[in-house]
Amino acid sequence: MTKPSRGSPQTGIVIVLIVFLGLAAAATPASAQSYPTKPIRMLVGFPVGGGADVIARVLGPRMSESLGQPIIVDNRPGAGSSIASEMTAKAPADGYTLVSIGSSHAVNAAIYPKLPYAPAVGFNAIVLVSTAPVVITANPAIPVKTLKELIALARAKPGQLNYGSAGVNGINHLAAELLKHMANFDIKLVPYKGVAQALPALMAGEVQLMFASLPGSIAQIRTGRIKAIAVTSAKRSNAAPDIPTVSESGVPGYEASSWFGMLAPAATPKSIVTRLNTEAMKALQMREVQESLSRQGMDPAGSTPGEFDAYLRSEIAKWTRVVKEAGIKAD
Repeated sequence: MTKPSRGSPQTGIVIVLIVFLGLAAAATPASAQSYPTKPIRMLVGFPVGGGADVIARVLGPRMSESLGQPIIVDNRPGAGSSIASEMTAKAPADGYTLVSIGSSHAVNAAIYPKLPYAPAVGFNAIVLVSTAPVVITANPAIPVKTLKELIALARAKPGQLNYGSAGVNGINHLAAELLKHMANFDIKLVPYKGVAQALPALMAGEVQLMFASLPGSIAQIRTGRIKAIAVTSAKRSNAAPDIPTVSESGVPGYEASSWFGMLAPAATPKSIVTRLNTEAMKALQMREVQESLSRQGMDPAGSTPGEFDAYLRSEIAKWTRVVKEAGIKAD
């Protein structure tokens, strides 16, 4: 076979092909093979100790071991976690800025239609990490033991029972509004700054009922200082399997879980999202991770990026409907 001459068309084609391949390689975004090459920042929209913070600090070190780079937790609390979400949405989409979110991400989308970021399309979903039901609790003096008895009492005394909640327009408040709508009864909200303020009020009888996260209430339930009526999740919690669900207690189809997951900016390459999902799922299979989450009243979840994206969108749609039907307005 005759070799092409220095100036032949074949030589030109070879040169162009080599240049093209070189440019293509240079233009390819960071892939799962090279990522990460520096520390990763995990933003958290809540103070230290909250559910999203726990998730970041439990999974972060285990993921770091596999990724070969540290995951640095950066707490940026405020505005119902939307500050951290906005920072993530506007960060470079290179896999080095992530956010640990909770169900407030969907609630914010429902209540505040003009957020400075798009709660669904502004992010790439990575993984649903865990769920943690809201638990309906009562002061021990209230003559009810089951949800059916509670609903009957509330219907007999419309508007006379009140419930404590950590603030307004959060998942606890909306969980109560959804139940009121589906079960057709009326109880009045008494908002507190947090569970730390609402729990003593419940135990003192200042409020008869409380809607709060299971992690924040489980210690007082176990000591008998408050009594659990039902959890709002679709299934019983592994952390408290003796507490029945709202759905099995007479309100079929009801579900209002707190949940936690991880997001990246929208344009983050699929290869990086897949890598992060793989490492998060590995961590969620570790016994020490599962036990750590369970101690906090959380149930480990796990998902593909697509499954979490679909779940996030469904949560936004559900709470948007609840907010509209309940006539809830942003403060």
